[in-house]
Parts: sequence; C-alpha cells; structure tokens
Amino acid sequence: MFAVMRKCKPLFILVFALCSTHLVAQKQTVIAFGSCSNQRKPQELWPDVINQKPALWIWGGDNIYADTGDTTELKAMYAKQKSDVGYQNILKTCPVTGTWDDHDYGMNDGGRFWPHRDTFKKFSLEFLDIPKSNPVWNHPGIYNSLVLGEGKNKIKIINLDTRYFRDTLVRVHYKPEGTEKLQYKYEVNTTGDVLGEVQWKWLEEELRNSDAALFIVNSSIQALAEDHRFEKWVNFPQARQHLLDVLDASKKKIVIISGDRHIAEFSKVDLPSGLPLYDFTSSGLTHTWPEKWVEANRHRVGNIVIEKNFGIIRIDWHRKDFKITMQIRGKNNQVFQEQTITFKR
Repeated sequence: MFAVMRKCKPLFILVFALCSTHLVAQKQTVIAFGSCSNQRKPQELWPDVINQKPALWIWGGDNIYADTGDTTELKAMYAKQKSDVGYQNILKTCPVTGTWDDHDYGMNDGGRFWPHRDTFKKFSLEFLDIPKSNPVWNHPGIYNSLVLGEGKNKIKIINLDTRYFRDTLVRVHYKPEGTEKLQYKYEVNTTGDVLGEVQWKWLEEELRNSDAALFIVNSSIQALAEDHRFEKWVNFPQARQHLLDVLDASKKKIVIISGDRHIAEFSKVDLPSGLPLYDFTSSGLTHTWPEKWVEANRHRVGNIVIEKNFGIIRIDWHRKDFKITMQIRGKNNQVFQEQTITFKR
C-alpha cells in the first residue's frame, strides 16, 4: 500500500490509505498541483482536480494573495482560502504539501530582506497542514520534503524555498522599441544566490540519500525559461547553473514543477548525463494574463497556455520502466496540453 512517509494527521493517513489502495491496484499514481490562487476570486477548478482522483495535491506557491506585513490580515486570508468549499473537498480527498512564493510570502518578488519572513512561515506551514514533527519547523525557511509510495514505486517531493534566502533583484523600467508603454524587467544578479548554503546542502542530501524512483522538485519560480522579462532562476545565472549541476550529478529521474507566471507551459533541457529535465509550469488556478501576448521561451515544448489551469502528473508503473504523463488541465475536464516521459529503472 502507498503511504505518505511523514507523520501525518490521523485523518490524512486514513483518507490516503483509502485512496492509495485503488491506486496500487491500478499500478498508477496521480499527483495534482497548481499555484496562484487568489482567495478573493472564485475557486472554480477544485471539482476538476478531484475528478482526477489525486493521491496528493502540491501547492506551487502564491497559495493566497496577501502582499501585506499585517499578521491579522494574513491569518484572515489563509482562513478564507482554507474554508472554501471546493478546497475543503480537496482536503477530504488527499494529503497536501507545498511551498510558498512571493504573494503568500507577503511581498511581491520578495527575497531574504523581507522582515516578516519568520513570522509568516508559521501561518504558511499551518495552512499546508505540515505536522509539527516535520524538520521544517526547526530550521529557517520553508523547504521540506515527503515520500509518496513504497518499495520500487516511491516518489519524493522536494519543496524548495526560493524566497527566504534569495538575494536582491533590481527592477528597471524601460520603454520597448516602437512603443510608449512603460514596462519593467530585472537586471541579472551575476553573483547572487537563490537557495542559500544550508538549503543547497539539504537538496543534495535529499537527492543522494533516497532510493525513490522519481523526484518532483517544486521550485515555485521557473527554473528553465530564460527569455521573458519577469522573475526566474536565470536572473541568478550562477545559482541556476548550480541547480542544473546538482540535479545532473544526482543521476536521478527528476521533474521540476513551477508556478508564479499565471500561464502554463512545458520547458525542457537535456542534462549532460543524457537524462531529460522538464520544468512543468502550472499557474493560474483563479486568474491568468488579462491580455495575451507573444512570449519567447527557447526551451518551450508545445505552446503556452493562457487559461486557468492546474497540473496533473500521472505515473504508470511497470517492472522495467515507468511512464510519466504530464497534463495541463482546465475546467470541465479539458486537457490543454500533454507531454510524456518514459524512464528506465
């Protein structure tokens, strides 16, 4: 039987056991994830998520839209989000894990100099229902992990914290050629870091000291996209290269998931080891871009999706290999796009 390998609350253990018995019989595991959910907007996609019968829901960040330094306001926003009927049904369906991004961190595009980061961490972990026995409660930042499944069919979810330790980004304004519309972009921080020394060491150990068949690395911000003007790992090129080096050196089968962008897309690079690395971006549970524009992404596979969406990762287990089907899904059972990967054991 599949199980979440952390000390979960009894209700989660019971619910998960009931769900996972069916999944084992079908030789399949389904994981759902999403990001950018504004508690003030309609929560329309939860029934569609539940219809996929996920064994786990992963929050990719911007789990609420706070952008505040007021603790009372933050608590009320989390309470509103958590009391949503649709989300309550998610909690009855499967366990939840995840990380934060900037808006639930409290500061748009915020980093390590946000003064409320330690105070706000508590409310984020409580919203995610991460047990007090989890080591995340005892170290700076919100990075955490869990293992789903058992035996040869284990999946490890690694939730990174791309906020707490992240160095400064400098925003500059400009007018693109041929237009008077003022826009902004970020200057490259050539020496800046994203994860911090302690979290880098933790990430390497999480990869090295696990025999999981598949690793899902939850990044919140996009790890592979290079060309757009918004926040992304490549704003810190040294840190991004270090991330790719760490993942490649592990020789593990890895899928990155990300959010933040209010769009969905697949990005892909081939690591020096020969393994493919996808960054599956799913963002916009409650809202997406107010207008559509063309956005370059040299690593994009398929098309950009500018619709409210969530992500599905379906793993079909076989003795000698396993197949991963990644779907960008929307309302009324719509599949916007799909990618598959087959990994040899």
